[in-house]
Parts: sequence; C-alpha cells; structure tokens
Amino acid sequence: MRDDTSTTAYWDAAAGDFDDEPDHGLRDPAVREAWAARLRGWLPERPGDVLDLGCGTGSLALLAAEAGHRVTGVDRSPRMARLAREKLAGTGATVLVGDAAEPPVPERSFDVVLVRHLLWLLPDREAVLRRWVRLLRPGGRLVLIEGRWGESDPASPSAAGQSGPVGLSAAGQSGSVGLSAAEQSDPVGLPVAERSGPVGLSAAELSGLVGPLAERLSVEQLGPDAALWGRVVRDERYVLVADLAPARRHAEIVDVHLILRRGGEVLLARRANTGYADGLLHAPSGHVEDGEDVRAALLRETAEEIGITLAPDEVRAVLVMQHKAPTGAARTGWFFEAELGEPGRPGEGGREPVNREPEKCSELVWFPLDALPDDMVAYCRAGLDAYRAGHRFTLHWHEPGDPIAYDPAGPDRLTPLG
Repeated sequence: MRDDTSTTAYWDAAAGDFDDEPDHGLRDPAVREAWAARLRGWLPERPGDVLDLGCGTGSLALLAAEAGHRVTGVDRSPRMARLAREKLAGTGATVLVGDAAEPPVPERSFDVVLVRHLLWLLPDREAVLRRWVRLLRPGGRLVLIEGRWGESDPASPSAAGQSGPVGLSAAGQSGSVGLSAAEQSDPVGLPVAERSGPVGLSAAELSGLVGPLAERLSVEQLGPDAALWGRVVRDERYVLVADLAPARRHAEIVDVHLILRRGGEVLLARRANTGYADGLLHAPSGHVEDGEDVRAALLRETAEEIGITLAPDEVRAVLVMQHKAPTGAARTGWFFEAELGEPGRPGEGGREPVNREPEKCSELVWFPLDALPDDMVAYCRAGLDAYRAGHRFTLHWHEPGDPIAYDPAGPDRLTPLG
C-alpha cells in the first residue's frame, strides 16, 4: 500500500474523467432517474441530514439534495471535492475534504450515512462501521452500496472491463487504502496480473458485519437492474440498508422506603438470602408495581414486610432520590416518614413491627437516628443522612468500583438538588 499522499494524487488525477462512467456522472437521463428512484426508497421520506462518504464528484449527493435532504459530502481528493461543490452549487450542501474512515464531522449529527463502493477497500471494516454508526442519531440509517466483482463471469467484458468499482464516488476517496495509480489500473482496483479472484464484499459478508450494530437490515440486489449501470452486468451488486434502534423513552425502577420512627429511633431490617447486599441493614422497602402510586406501594410493602397497616394520612413523603448502583441502571426512590407510638405511652397505640419475610430478612432492629450503624446499604444510609439534613431532592450516583455497603471513609456520592 502507498501512503495517503499518493492515493490522493491518484484520485485528483482521475477526477477529470471520473464522470464518464454512466453510473458515476449520471449524465444519461435514464441512468440518473434509475438512481434517483432507488435513492428515494433508501432515504427517509421526510427531509433529513445525509452524510455522503466518498462523495466523489457529488452525483448521489446531488440526488439527495434535490430530494430535499440536507447533504454533507466528504472526499479525500481535493479535486473531487471541488467538482462536487460545483455540481452541488445552490443546493445548500456542504463538501469537506477528509478521510471517509474518520470523517471530520461530529457524532450523532446525521440521519443517514450513505456510502458507495468504499467499505470493501478499507482495513478494519468492523471499526469503520462502528465509527459510522456513531455519526448517526438514534433511529438513523446506514445505506451501503457494495458488490463483489469478477465472480459470476470474470472473463466477460462487463465483469472484467466495466463492472469494477474503481473511480466510483466512494472508492474514489478511499485514502485509507493507499493504492497507487498503477496498482489500480484494473477496473476492480487491483492490478490485472496480481488479481487472482473476485474482489469486494458479498451481501452475506456485509450483513454479518452490520447485523450486530443494527435493529434491522435489508438487502436489495442491484445487479439485475441494467438501468443503474448503463449496461448489463453479471456480478453481485447490492445495497444494504440498516436501521439503528430509535431513541427510547427513559424508564427507571421506582422504589419506596419507609422511615419508621419511634421517638428518636428508626427501624432497620437486615437483608438475607436475596443475593444483593445480604447482611447489610436497610429500611423496609420495595418496588412500585404496575398501576400503583408510590404511596399505595409504600403502604403495601409496609404490611407485607413488617405487618403494620398504615393509613394514607399516617405517611408523609420526605425525600425523592435518584440513585445508581456501581453497576446497573438508575432508579428513583421515594422515602416516606411514619411515626410509631412508643409502647406503654398513653394514646400512642403501641403497634409493634413483626418480621413477615424471614426468608429475606434476618432481623428487625431499632437504631438511634443520630447514631446510625455503619453496616448499612450505602443507598439507604445516604437517604437517611439526606432526611436528617432536611434535603428533599437528591442524587446518589455511585461510580464503578464503589462498594454497595456504606463506607464512612469512602467518597460521599450524595448530591442535594436544592
């Protein structure tokens, strides 16, 4: 392989007659309309931001712009880019000089990445595809026009002399490949004497590369449509259209926590046999179920875990905390306060909590609120510390590697939000 300078020089030299091929310049109205019709099916119906990587002289970019899309083209060859700018004048399109493998554009900025006859020439295709995916917004689309040349009938004039991708817009900017002009004298991009078989990417190969990156993909064979090429071709040519997963609404688990007080004390339960934070103390708590409001969930969990039936007017929301464990997704916790009368005091009721879930809890213990134990779940300890400090809304966002257990000497992940 040659360096980028020789590659760029080659494609600068090739730019002058690049559009002479029917599917490059699209000068024939029938060929132009064939590509325009296909492109309308591959691009979104609504105007979007389209990135044409390896745009060459801008023929496909022009079709996309005429369809109402906002187009950015990238090509390594300055002369190709200049011709593309001339062709796209008045459309509002932007043409940049740069490497398609590492385009000089920001991530998550495009609805479509369009690439023709380029990926087969690039090293480390998986890394290149991942990079291209990062340029797309959620729900974006890859449109990859590729082929495998010289396979069906490499001795025929159409396969050997006319069907290869050299000079096509995408291959025309493939500076990462670094093939010299002499090395690319064959229409498929390799010297005639050295090419021992077909070149390119089959649809099956490309599907295997793209599949893990996309929510869905489809392949459309293009070889049989002679109108696209201005001639009959006998090798595999196709487009792969891959859609990324659309943006999804953020969803979090909602849990509820009971700060059950008896004077200056608070009730804690020691977790057991749950597989998470076993042996550590935590306030009575649980998840909100479908169809429940947070207060109803708190009343249900209180009865299920400690056998006390509280009326809605006996509980008060005192803290909302968004929390993220060292691993896993974020969740939102609602902390409710309730007061339990002290035994033996007139008018206090004297209700006592009972461990109703011994398979999950080894003991219930009262602790002074101002002298909490250290062997607590860090999330719960942060909630009680925020409650004591009078905070109403907080974040508790662990970093990877933080312990689940409260560590008095560890970092303070509690952030009040006003």
